[in-house]
Amino acid sequence: MCGIVGYIGQQQAAPILLDGLSKLEYRGYDSAGVAVFDGDGISVNKARGRLEALYNKIDGGNTVSGSMGIGHTRWATHGEPSDVNAHPHLSRSGRFAVVHNGIIENYIALKKRLISKGFEFISDTDTEVVAHLFEYYYKGDIIETMIKVIQKVEGSYALGVLCSDYPDQFVAVRKSSPLIVGLGQGENFIASDVTAILKYTREIYRLEDNEIVVLKKDGVKIYNTDKEEIQKETNTINWDVSAAEKGGYEHFMMKEMEEQPKALRDTISPRIKDGRVILDDVSLTPEYVKNINTIHIVACGSAYHVGMVGKYIIEQMTRIPVNVDIASEFHYRDPIMSDKDLTIVISQSGETADTRAALDRAKEKGSRILAIVNVVGSAIANAADDVIYTWAGPEIAVATTKAYSTQLAVIYLLALHMADALGKISADEYADMIEEIQSLPDKVEEILKNKDNIQYLASKFFSSKSIFFIGRNLDYAVSLEGSLKLKEISYIHSEAYAAGELKHGTISLIEDGTLVIALATGGRLFDKTVSNMKEVKARGAVVLGLTTNEHPNIHDAADYVIEIPKTHELLLPSLAVVPLQLFGYYVASLKGCDIDKPRNLAKSVTVE
Repeated sequence: MCGIVGYIGQQQAAPILLDGLSKLEYRGYDSAGVAVFDGDGISVNKARGRLEALYNKIDGGNTVSGSMGIGHTRWATHGEPSDVNAHPHLSRSGRFAVVHNGIIENYIALKKRLISKGFEFISDTDTEVVAHLFEYYYKGDIIETMIKVIQKVEGSYALGVLCSDYPDQFVAVRKSSPLIVGLGQGENFIASDVTAILKYTREIYRLEDNEIVVLKKDGVKIYNTDKEEIQKETNTINWDVSAAEKGGYEHFMMKEMEEQPKALRDTISPRIKDGRVILDDVSLTPEYVKNINTIHIVACGSAYHVGMVGKYIIEQMTRIPVNVDIASEFHYRDPIMSDKDLTIVISQSGETADTRAALDRAKEKGSRILAIVNVVGSAIANAADDVIYTWAGPEIAVATTKAYSTQLAVIYLLALHMADALGKISADEYADMIEEIQSLPDKVEEILKNKDNIQYLASKFFSSKSIFFIGRNLDYAVSLEGSLKLKEISYIHSEAYAAGELKHGTISLIEDGTLVIALATGGRLFDKTVSNMKEVKARGAVVLGLTTNEHPNIHDAADYVIEIPKTHELLLPSLAVVPLQLFGYYVASLKGCDIDKPRNLAKSVTVE
C-alpha cells in the first residue's frame, strides 16, 4: 500500500526513482510523483494513474536534473486520486518536499492549527500537514525538526523528506510502516521494500520505529529521538534479482504459482532432519506445549484463510482448542486471554497494520506470540517471541499464491511438532505424515504440469456473473481462498459457503446456469458433499467438482471434474488450492483484467 523510494548519489536521480517505483507497483497505487533537488531548488512532478503517465511526462526522468530525490506511488486514503493529491507534497515556501506512507490520525486538528497560523492547503491529504509542520518547526536543523514533527503526529508513517537548505543529504523516518535503507558505493537509498533497490544494492538497514536516518552519498547515519546516533547491523539480501522479475512470464502471478514447488521445498526441507520436524529457532518445548490452554490464530485476507485451515489441522492433531480471528476484529473485541495462551500471527509482509495491532493486543494480555512471516526483520517478526519464516522469496502479484502455500506448510510442521510433544501421534503416523509433507512439492508440480484442463474450464465460465464455492471441513476452509482468488483478480462476484449451510438460505441464490465449484477431497465427508452437489444441480446449477483421483464416482454428481493427487487427508488443502488459483488466473486473463495489480487492492496493507 503506497510505495517510497529515495536516492542520493552521483547518478541522475529521477530515472532511478522511476525504476524503483516500477518495482513497487504491486503494492497498489493510483498516482505517482517524484521530487528532485536540482541544485537551486526542489522540482516536483506528479501524475494521476499508472506510473507510465509520470514516466512519459518526464521522459523517463531525463528531463529532471539532480542527483538527490524521493519518489512515491500513492494509494488514496484521504482525497481522491488526482495530480494535486499525489505525493510528494511541498511546504508553503517550497523548502520541504515530503512523501508519506501510512495515515496521520490527528491531521484534522493539526490542519486547523496550521490554518490559524496562516498556512494554506491545496490538497485533501493528511500528508500535506506533515510538509507544513516541517516548515512551521524548522529553525535550521533538519534532525531537530524531524523530532518535533514526529512528536506531534499520531498514526502510522514512513516519511522521506527533502530540504533545499541541505543539498547534500535527505532524511527519513518510520513508525508502523515499512521503510528500509539501502547502502551502495557512493550512493544510498530508502525504499518501502527491498525489491525497489535490489538492482543497485543488497546491503540494507531495517529501520525500527522512530529511528531517523540521514542519507548522504558517501554515508548513512541513524539517530533516535534524543538525537543520539545508533549503530545498526547490516542485512544482506540473498534473493536472486530474477526472483523479483517476470522471467518471461506474462504475469507475476503465473510465475509465482509455478514457483510454489520450489518455495515449498525451501520452506519444508530445512525443517525436517532424519525424519523429524526440527524448529531450531522456536522455543515451543514439550513442557510449554503441554500447558497451552488455547491457541489463537490472527491474520487478514489469505493469511486468515490459512488460519482457518490451521484450526482444523491443529485441533485434530493436538486436541488444543483453536480460535481464528480476523486481525481487525481481534484487536477491538477485547479478547479473553491469559499467559497460558499461544497466539499465532500470520502475515506475508510482516508489516500488516491490523495484524501488528492484534499482536500488540495479545502481548498486552500476556500471550506468547509466534509469527509466521515471509520477510526477515519485518515489524511483526521483530515483535514476536518466536518466528517461523516461510522462505517463499519475493511475491510481487497482489493476489498471493506461493506465500499462502508456504504458510500452510509451516502450519503442518507446527501441528506435527506440537502433536509429537503432546504424545498425540504414533511413530507410524508421524513417519507417514513426514513422508507426505515431503512429497507435497512434487504433487503440486504434477498439478501445475496438467493445467490445460483448468484453462479449458475457465474458458467456459469466464463470463459468469456469480460463482459459488462449497465444501465441508477443510474443503470449506480452502473454498474461502478459492473464492477470494477469483473475486480479487477477475471482479466476478463469488462467495464460499459451508456446504451444510445450503438449506439455511444460501440455496435460494442458485439459478439456472449458476456455477457451483464443489470441493470434495476428503473421504469422511465425501458422500455428504456429493449430496449437496446434487441439491444445487437439481435447482439448475452447473457443478464443477474438485476431488482426488480416489473418487471417480464424483462424476455422477458433477458436470465437470478437476482431480488432484491423493495425500494424507489433512494435507489436501495444499493440493486443492492450486487448481483454484489457476482457475481464478485464467478467468481473469480471459476477461482482460490487470491480474498483478487488481483495482483498489494493495499487496501490503500497512494502514488500518
